[in-house]
Amino acid sequence: MRMRRVGAGPLTDFVTAIFAAAGSSKDEPRILAEHLVEANLLGHDSHGVIRVAKYLTWLAAGEVLANRHADVVIDRGPLLVVDGGFGYGQVIARETMTLLAERCRSCGLAAVGIRNTGHLGRIGAWPEQLARAGLVSVHFVNTSGYGILVAPHGGSDRRLSANPIAAGAPGPDGRPLVLDIATSAIAEGKLQVARNKGETVPPGAILDGAGRPTVAPEAFYAQPPGAILPFGGHKGSGLSFFCEILAGSLTGGLSSHPQNPTAKRLVNNMLSIAFDPGAFDATDGFGADLARLSAWVKASPPSAPGAEVLLPGEIEARTRMERERQGVPLDDETWRQLSGAAMGHGITVPADLGETI
Repeated sequence: MRMRRVGAGPLTDFVTAIFAAAGSSKDEPRILAEHLVEANLLGHDSHGVIRVAKYLTWLAAGEVLANRHADVVIDRGPLLVVDGGFGYGQVIARETMTLLAERCRSCGLAAVGIRNTGHLGRIGAWPEQLARAGLVSVHFVNTSGYGILVAPHGGSDRRLSANPIAAGAPGPDGRPLVLDIATSAIAEGKLQVARNKGETVPPGAILDGAGRPTVAPEAFYAQPPGAILPFGGHKGSGLSFFCEILAGSLTGGLSSHPQNPTAKRLVNNMLSIAFDPGAFDATDGFGADLARLSAWVKASPPSAPGAEVLLPGEIEARTRMERERQGVPLDDETWRQLSGAAMGHGITVPADLGETI
């Protein structure tokens, strides 16, 4: 399949124009575009501009709403609950992380529950935002029903969401250390990418509609639909179950169930907990110990010749450097969908936007 490389700047401008034409105003189009293109830059193509057409489909159906903001519905000092009003998750989460950082600095630690927001995008962006503010954080995410994709351990059909877990800390070199994983064996967006590219997925990742193992992403989207498996068997399944509790049940956004009132639209919920290292140790013992830990772990002899031990977020940082130089690679189907979304909103696709490789 042919690929196209597009510079991050022109691609961001193009996507910004699409969201503006679709009805987003003020800073919202740029926030959305920067978040999606950054996901591509980091190598997370499943959460990049491949999402634009889907977001606009949801917008047209009234399943996501433009120009909404974080609405604090519970304020109890170090505890906040925010209702997203079904707005774009990238906008709601960015505003909420700013609120969380402020409370964390004043209280030493703080927690916020976000409920009823649109797709939150690349979850690693949120611990990354807090890490740049000098804070440590952990995040749990679910959907309330629309995103039921994952079979529980020992099961054969969809019962749970992909339920990401993310964590972050300010790294010893100034670069945030970020863990961003789905509790499913593969993110659903990566199935979309594989299907667009005409590729298979690794064994042990998905089941077909009859509950049989398969490597064909088309089988996941067939009728009856297939299911994604949890990573690590019962371990990933158990973590996913607690994401439902922490992100869904606890925040009031509800755990995954097809009978929920919000199950017909993509709704994300997230519980985020942030910690101020200075509140625990004013001598910066945290920073010194983290630097020592990082050096200790990276010094492990590689298990394979020419390999190296990488810290969380390190491979994304290297991918960003490469793609900032060479451009963001987009497969033909993703480019077709993105171009179609633009033309559908009266945006002309620049003839010189990117080059085919």
